Amino acid sequence: MKIEYPIRLQSYLAKCGVGSRRGCEELITQGRVMVNNRKVTELGTKVDEDDIVYVDDMLAEPEERNYYYALNKPRGYVCTNYDPNETAYARDLIDVPEKSLLFNVGRLDKDSQGLILFTNDGDFANLIMHPSSETEKEYIVRTDLEILKKDMDDAYRGLIRPYRIKSYRILGKRDASVVLTEGKNREIRNMFEAMGYEVKRLTRIRIGHIELGELGLGKYRKLTKSEVNSLIEDAKGRKAR
Repeated sequence: MKIEYPIRLQSYLAKCGVGSRRGCEELITQGRVMVNNRKVTELGTKVDEDDIVYVDDMLAEPEERNYYYALNKPRGYVCTNYDPNETAYARDLIDVPEKSLLFNVGRLDKDSQGLILFTNDGDFANLIMHPSSETEKEYIVRTDLEILKKDMDDAYRGLIRPYRIKSYRILGKRDASVVLTEGKNREIRNMFEAMGYEVKRLTRIRIGHIELGELGLGKYRKLTKSEVNSLIEDAKGRKAR
């Protein structure tokens, strides 16, 4: 990986596999980043090749290789690499030597399950998560009550503000497929609650063209080079429109 110095601190951290650029910006503003033994909270800070950078007392160094994994996250696991109130981390299910370098691309809340991507490539994560890429995420929703077509039509038309879905299919009395392109925190749960439903089970089955398929609960697999390239090309193509 070739880095042209000087480089913005958040971009440097992303290339070190610390997280997406947005996530790295949060680390900086939270005062968790040290450059040459000095706490840095300014987002415009730039670093040179000889600078020494630490995050939470861990040395941040550029990683030569990029890794990409798909995980079928079970309920009860959190999509963060550190939370003093939690003990079950989704990343720990990916049992590979480079596990400590990985971070999640987007999130699934603790009570949800299904497909989530992990990587050490901050630029990739930022591209896929950015709203302008319009990367589709498909979910299967099971509710406590029969799902009415009128309610789903209202959600599609954007009448359940501030939520809006890209498309939907009713699969059964209490089951529906919902596609989003921008996932706000707990968006599907909050949207269905606003319509008078309680979500009993929420499973993400697709991100872009990457499908959960037959991947078992709690299992993971490497993404192929063609899968990664297709995600990148599709996201860049939509941003360029």
